[in-house]
Amino acid sequence: MNSEEQIFKLILHSGNGRSFAMEAIGLAKTNNFEGAYEKIRLSGEELVQAHHIQTQLIQNEIRGDKVEMSLLMVHAQDHLMNALSIKDLSEEFVDMYQKVEESINRTQVL
Repeated sequence: MNSEEQIFKLILHSGNGRSFAMEAIGLAKTNNFEGAYEKIRLSGEELVQAHHIQTQLIQNEIRGDKVEMSLLMVHAQDHLMNALSIKDLSEEFVDMYQKVEESINRTQVL
């Protein structure tokens, strides 16, 4: 696989990871926490794949097969870093929504 194909796959998996993380937040808003945590898990799987591609690109560069620093490469790295941040934040949001729901449920029981 050439470096351009790797870059496109990096964008693909990063975008999928971000989308799953955003879906997790949406599910948490509707109190579907099981679904939300599943989406976070799927997000993590996509981001692991993206990270492996990034690692391959770095290792190739270390071996002397430099990747041209193009706008496309910058775009791919931007996608990955944003997706990682969104996933981390989605975990916090889902946890927060769950705690709020549990608190509401406890209050209603009293």
